[in-house]
Amino acid sequence: MDIYKTQAPIASKRSWFLSLMVMLLVTIGVIFLMQGVAMLLIPPIFQISLDEMVEMFTAPSQNPEAKMAIYFLQALASGGALLLASLIIAKFVDKADFGWKQQMARFKFIGLLILLMVMFGGMLFNSLIIDWNAGIQLPKALEGIEKFMRDAEDQRMLMTKFLTDFESPKEFIVGLLVIGIIAGISEEVLFRGVLQPKMQLYTGNIHVAVWLSAFIFSAIHMQFYGLFPRMVLGAIFGYLYFYSGSLLYPIIAHILNNSLTVTLVYLGKLGVIDFDIEKTDQVSWPFAILGLLLLLISLMYFKDKHSYKLRDEKLAEGI
Repeated sequence: MDIYKTQAPIASKRSWFLSLMVMLLVTIGVIFLMQGVAMLLIPPIFQISLDEMVEMFTAPSQNPEAKMAIYFLQALASGGALLLASLIIAKFVDKADFGWKQQMARFKFIGLLILLMVMFGGMLFNSLIIDWNAGIQLPKALEGIEKFMRDAEDQRMLMTKFLTDFESPKEFIVGLLVIGIIAGISEEVLFRGVLQPKMQLYTGNIHVAVWLSAFIFSAIHMQFYGLFPRMVLGAIFGYLYFYSGSLLYPIIAHILNNSLTVTLVYLGKLGVIDFDIEKTDQVSWPFAILGLLLLLISLMYFKDKHSYKLRDEKLAEGI
């Protein structure tokens, strides 16, 4: 995970606050820029008026092109923006290199197989966290805040159900591309590729860095009733990166996680399986605990299989 190396003064430990503020401002700026570009392109491409475009981003629309337009916006203003922001921060602010050749060299087939076990165990265990997080009730004094968050969550669920109510294989493939692949790549490059190494440098503790990055990754989605399970996933991605030194592992894991959910929703729509995206109690306690054991054992095995990375780094330091 030490691949992201930089000698830029702004990326030093003593400039941690400035570094994080610049990272935040660059990311927000690029998101607004890409959002503006998307909004300019949507009317001519999808034949949707500005008034209707504003309305469809707050509530499901009956326009047959609305779903594709929203996917287009997400691809540019979310996925594309985060990836572009990551590259700008790395190249022009931190003057760092991701070292993709080295990251590719550290990627092994056996690691991919172990990753599948890690993700399977993580999904089983995380189902318990999802159910617990969804049922959190705030104290009576915070009843107004809880109602606001519940209403916001319901509104997001309406949009999620609209976007994943695939009416054709084409919509499913586009959803898979935007939600699964583009989001998986862009979010991992930013949160694990850029943010996590910074947090490790600033805190001096990899575990604090992993969980802080995971918390920010989850909080940025603005969903309190999904905060903790997403944070657990972010931590799993973070340890995959730290143990292997290759960003390819968390990218693949993130893509698999998102794509599996999208696929399950589509199979449920087709009637192949019984799956409801709103249900939170999909896995029983015993299976969730077994999932936790599988997750921990698989992560330890993953770490052991990539211990060569640590030996190589110590050897390099002695040369």
